[in-house]
Amino acid sequence: MEEAIAKSRALIEAMEYIRQFRGRIVVVKLGGSVLDDVSLQKKLLTDVAFMATVGMRPIIVHGGGKAITRAMNEAGLEPVWVQGRRYTDQRTLTIAEHTLVHKVNTPICKTLSELGCEPMGLHSLGSCALFAETLRLEGEDGRKIDLGLVGKIVSVNGQLLKKLCADGTIPVIASVAKDNSGGKLNVNADSAAGMVAAGVKAEKLVVVSDTHGIRTNLDDPDSWVSSLDESRIKEMIDAGIITDAMFPKVEACLTALDAGVKKAHIIDGRIPHSLLLEIYTDKGIGTQIVRN
Repeated sequence: MEEAIAKSRALIEAMEYIRQFRGRIVVVKLGGSVLDDVSLQKKLLTDVAFMATVGMRPIIVHGGGKAITRAMNEAGLEPVWVQGRRYTDQRTLTIAEHTLVHKVNTPICKTLSELGCEPMGLHSLGSCALFAETLRLEGEDGRKIDLGLVGKIVSVNGQLLKKLCADGTIPVIASVAKDNSGGKLNVNADSAAGMVAAGVKAEKLVVVSDTHGIRTNLDDPDSWVSSLDESRIKEMIDAGIITDAMFPKVEACLTALDAGVKKAHIIDGRIPHSLLLEIYTDKGIGTQIVRN
């Protein structure tokens, strides 16, 4: 009886959030262990299916860095990293594209279909929603650094994405973009998710990864913070607290907020039902980033 009562309380708590977010677009970026663990991925996608069932309009954006590295190793290629980004020649891009589409995107769509949803894979081997220009980083000497076929997202097909969402379809976007000449560019999935959220004026952006939100002290797991505003985030970046793998996630959140998205979240996808707990409960389990 007590268990049943606890479940009913959870449903009542969720009811107001379900009402609030009905018909609203939420962009979910999938990364980290979620993409390598089939069981974990199905649990997260079950959360996405729940969101769609109660009237939310999810859009999924995914990367696949670990899978790409494995595929490169199998092909006898050693990844080359430049300032934390994978140098991408034509052969690397071909492997990345094949991996993202056939090994990540297609299985996600298959699982969503099995869960009763109507997904649509959007990628560079079919309908593409991401458009980019070649990215050039700046070295310490001021010179531009060549990353090969790596791009920076400049626009997304927001009209297509909103139309799909309105029709009850879940767009599943792989992180390869097209340039203005029809070529293809490898892009950062976190950055892509931020631009997608901005392009559709989403209600929320949720970045699912292997980290339990943002810490004020990198060495202290208990320093996790449940809510931060843009000003505090920028202070933490300047202080060197937000660096490395966390930086592009936070940068994506700021991109979304600057475009009018109300809240962005960074959550740990390894926690059961983390997506639902962050969206449909009062306390949440990750770090939410809000506008000032």
